[in-house]
Formats: sequence, C-alpha cells, structure tokens
Amino acid sequence: MRILLSNDDGYFSPGLACLAETLSAIAEVIVVAPESDRSGASNSLTLDRPLSLRKSHSGFYYVNGTPTDCVHLAVTGMLPELPDMVISGINHGANMGDDTLYSGTVAAATEGYLLGIPSIAVSLASKSAGNYPTAARIVKEIAERYSANPFPQPILLNVNVPDVPYEQLQGTLVTRLGKRHKAEPVVKMVNPRGETMYWVGAAGAAADAGEGTDFHAVANGKVSITPLQIDLTQFAQVESVDRWLKA
Repeated sequence: MRILLSNDDGYFSPGLACLAETLSAIAEVIVVAPESDRSGASNSLTLDRPLSLRKSHSGFYYVNGTPTDCVHLAVTGMLPELPDMVISGINHGANMGDDTLYSGTVAAATEGYLLGIPSIAVSLASKSAGNYPTAARIVKEIAERYSANPFPQPILLNVNVPDVPYEQLQGTLVTRLGKRHKAEPVVKMVNPRGETMYWVGAAGAAADAGEGTDFHAVANGKVSITPLQIDLTQFAQVESVDRWLKA
C-alpha cells in the first residue's frame, strides 16, 4: 500500500512525523507538506506564482504553498504512481463542525478525494497535543481495515481523536458534523506605527453538540469518524428558489 501524507501545520510538525513513523510499518509512505504553518487555508490553490518542491533532512518533501497545493502537486505531477490513500494530519487541535470549512487539514484530504483517492483527515482534539501516538494508531487501524476491505464507494473521512492515551479511549462512533456558535469578534490592536491591525477572533463554542455529533463523541472520550461530501447544493431550496426567481 502507498500512502501520501500531508497536513496544514507544516512539514516540521510532530504530528506529521508521528503519523509517518506509525504508517511506515504497513505502507510505503511519502510526505508532501507545506513549508510553513498554513492552518485555515481551506481548499485554496496557488495560481499567481509557481510552486517549489524541496526535500528536508527528514526525507519529507515540502512545498511553498497550501495543503491543497501539496496534494495536487504530488498526485498530478510528482508521484510516478497514484497513492492508494491520502492522509492529512495529525492536526494540532480539533477539526469539528464548521471547522471543516476552513481547515487546511481537511482540505488536503478533500483534494485527494476530488482526485479520486480514498482520503482521511485526522486531528487530535486538544491544544496540548500530548497523545499523537493515539491518533496515529487509530489512523493505522483505519488504513489497515481499508486495505483489507476497501469501501465500495469513494470515501472522505474526517477523524477527531481525544487527547488521551489509547487505552483510555471509550470507543469509536460514526458521527455527523456539529455546529459552532458565531465566531468571536475580531481583536483590534494598534501597531508601533499607529496603524490599526486586526486579529481574526476565536472560533465560537459548540452550539449543536448533541448525541450523534462529532463534538459529543469527542467530549465523551470517543473517536469521531465523519464521512464528508463535497456537493454544497441545498436541495431543499431548489424548488423554492426557482419559484422565487419566476415570481
């Protein structure tokens, strides 16, 4: 099995190194990741300049672009053969609910999926980020399961793992995305030149976090696995919008 790894925290991320080491026991692993932290880059592609590909002392390749750039470059031009799977992570912090719209971690996996490759995004649901081996072991188990019994349809999975030792996990649940409250306001500050600057505010707290959601699973010590789709069509409004336009 050949696995392409990427992330949005950068090629130097400890989560990426842990995941690469763990998966190398079951697969041929190649890493193509951003040269710097590109958290929040979403599905952006770099179209206004060429990209460079370099190899670090660790053997990981890095690109001066976004997570989506990394997977796109690797799959469409760099690799002599398509990987059997694209895996993105391990992200430093959760990617649940609305986070998936902004996440570079999820975006890298999404690009693999759009290119026809089964893909997984994995995040450690804590800012302390102490238990990367737990998340890496979960991903290894999923990859082994997929290799032995491939899913019949194209698959894009968003995996969030509680930041606890593996033995303390309370199981695994297939979940739906929850939803956050509105984001916190931007934070204004004045720089030494007297110019007003703005920091994007923190994400809102969980609003829809009931049973069955990714938020609920992780809060209860369980691994959350959410199948994602790309079609953003609001089918429930197709007819009503059509009537509105014709009125």
